[in-house]
Amino acid sequence: MAFSNTLATTYDDKVVRQFAVMTVVWGVVGMLVGVIIAAQLTWPELNFGISWLSYGRLRPLHTNAVIFAFGGCGLFAASYYVVQRTCQVSLFASRLASFTFWGWQLVILAAAVSLPLGFTQGKEYAELEWPIDILITLVWVSYAIVFFGTVGTRKVRHIYVANWFFGSFILAVALLHLVNSAAIPAGYMKSYSAYAGVQDAMVQWWYGHNAVGFFLTAGFLGMMYYFIPKQAERPVYSYRLSIVHFWALIFTYMWAGPHHLHYTALPDWTQSVGMVFSLILLAPSWGGMINGIMTLSGAWHKLRDDPILRFLIVSLSFYGMSTFEGPMMSIKTVNALSHYTDWTVGHVHSGALGWVGLVTMGSMYYLIPKLFGQKQMYSVKAIEVHFWTATIGIVIYIAAMWIAGVMQGLMWRSINPDGTLTYSFVESVKATFPFYVLRLLGGLLYLTGMLVMLWNTFKTATKGRSVAVAIPAVVAHA
Repeated sequence: MAFSNTLATTYDDKVVRQFAVMTVVWGVVGMLVGVIIAAQLTWPELNFGISWLSYGRLRPLHTNAVIFAFGGCGLFAASYYVVQRTCQVSLFASRLASFTFWGWQLVILAAAVSLPLGFTQGKEYAELEWPIDILITLVWVSYAIVFFGTVGTRKVRHIYVANWFFGSFILAVALLHLVNSAAIPAGYMKSYSAYAGVQDAMVQWWYGHNAVGFFLTAGFLGMMYYFIPKQAERPVYSYRLSIVHFWALIFTYMWAGPHHLHYTALPDWTQSVGMVFSLILLAPSWGGMINGIMTLSGAWHKLRDDPILRFLIVSLSFYGMSTFEGPMMSIKTVNALSHYTDWTVGHVHSGALGWVGLVTMGSMYYLIPKLFGQKQMYSVKAIEVHFWTATIGIVIYIAAMWIAGVMQGLMWRSINPDGTLTYSFVESVKATFPFYVLRLLGGLLYLTGMLVMLWNTFKTATKGRSVAVAIPAVVAHA
């Protein structure tokens, strides 16, 4: 969809530029920590007996860095860029937008310090202690004011579909954060959850799966619905399908969380509700994937020459694969095999590295040269190199985890004729070792791609610095 008006609009892109650069920086940091802990799982001695370098402390640092630092900065950058151009107005409350940048970086730094020191609530994706949670709330409310204020002051009547996805992600994450982080402080960096027992588990996985559903899906679908049509120079394949996709997805996702708690103390009917809604979720997810990929109708040849478009389209392929695999793994009989195995790790990373990572990288490669007054990135060849190292790395990683996971599940449930276990747990760990080495190799390739992107971003920014300084706010039509 093209957007234009008769008078040029001056856009506030300073904060977009800041978030875009930090997306790349935190991407390198998050992937580096991931490689370190993958190496620790392969060779446990690599923590050197230092408590704050132990896997249990670095693992939540890795997940927070990749999701909230890399992914979060990418979402801030993309949403601030897209909402201005689709509404044809500058950002509402630009000083508040600046606060969201510095406040979010402070949240990330607080996580980087507190998690290795062992300060944690012990909740998946919500480990940060209560003072940091309060700062997150302040930043997020400010983000909502800036985003919805910009939409509210738009010069066009229509609200483009990408903004519906960004808006739903902002509102849903606010709700999830406030409910799941409810806690009673018991010291400067210590608190106890407001919930207990199975209720605490249910609230946590209602939060956890919807962090995936809204932070890691709805937000990035907002990117997809803007940057694929822009890079392909084609309209969205079906605008009607995009609206159906939006409403079906956001309604269904909220109910899928219980599938994380199969075969636990959670009531059986609740587990079944989570399973059913997970299966229903396949339809809107694939509807969105098909809509994005079919946007290339009549322009498939561009994939041969355009590495940015390749990032965006291949990310959708991983999105489709992950959103097929997730519902299948939620079926109780399948889950009996996959639960607690590395199959789950493979599933998570096919979504995180394949979908979230690639769509973010493609979007940033589109954005960064424009933000620094350049026609394209410093090196298009380097984008090609990044694409192939990242894609090969993902395939090695998830294939290793799939094989390891199915093998673990089969070994754990294998029983001798007399009813005793065929394999000890240690034997399953030993059999998994080669696949952990392959995972490390895949992670190293993915990290290498991020380092190439960091170099390319630095060269693009320094080459375009004089232009960026001369024009503080980029003047353009999207």
